[in-house]
Amino acid sequence: MLTVVRACAGLLAAAVDTTGSDARAWHWGPCDPAGFAAMGVAETLLHTYDITVGLGVPWQPPQPSSSMVLRRLFPDAPDGPAPDVLLWLTGRGELPGRARRTSWSWRAAVD
Repeated sequence: MLTVVRACAGLLAAAVDTTGSDARAWHWGPCDPAGFAAMGVAETLLHTYDITVGLGVPWQPPQPSSSMVLRRLFPDAPDGPAPDVLLWLTGRGELPGRARRTSWSWRAAVD
């Protein structure tokens, strides 16, 4: 399963590398190329987490990728370790002093 996730990440990289900076797309709202790339990274991290949880394998998204996703898609993210904040923002984790999230959205296009 994780081999497929890795292959999908390669497809994302190819799509982003070959798309002009003025391109726009739609994924639950308008997105620009950087937002599309960040969403793809977020989806890869989050669904890899989902898979590993389902398999009972301890894993967290890497700090650098999580930080990039937070900066681009969740500009109002609270302070804390980026992997923990990303999981909390998407309803997958807990953050001390904050209620568990049951809904969320990200900013995929910069105004």
